[in-house]
Amino acid sequence: MTDRATGDRTIRAETLTADAFAPWGEVLETAGAPDRIINEGRCGRWHDRARLDAAPVGVSLFRSGSVRLPYAFRLVERHPLGSQAFIPMTEHPFLVIVAPDEAGVPGRPRAFLTAPGQGINLARGVWHGVLTPLADPGLFAVVDRCGEGPNLEEYRWDADWTVVAG
Repeated sequence: MTDRATGDRTIRAETLTADAFAPWGEVLETAGAPDRIINEGRCGRWHDRARLDAAPVGVSLFRSGSVRLPYAFRLVERHPLGSQAFIPMTEHPFLVIVAPDEAGVPGRPRAFLTAPGQGINLARGVWHGVLTPLADPGLFAVVDRCGEGPNLEEYRWDADWTVVAG
């Protein structure tokens, strides 16, 4: 699938912000003042920052090899039975690729570049790229549905999309 207007298959990575990412889920970050101060005043708590939409929920650890920009891809996937949160266990940025659903197939993808300390929660059924850290080790805690059932759909385009720096 190509961009209908231009045929261009190049995507400029955008800065990840809560507003820009809202159609696909939540940005997990410590922006603004904490909601609560706990642990004898030593700890700020940014409370309830993601709507987990899965059962049963589990925490898994993922380690992925890193990529560099420009980054070419064809594969996206989605999880119809639950949301999926990616929480980096390092301070390194990672690339987040998402696409709108267009009658059951992904539309033109968008790419976001995280800042250190940002994670994401992808809403149920959102088309997204595979885990794409930009530095090693690509270590993440992942909170998602860990039950039985068909919770993975994949889609491959006929030609590469290429993500470049914004």
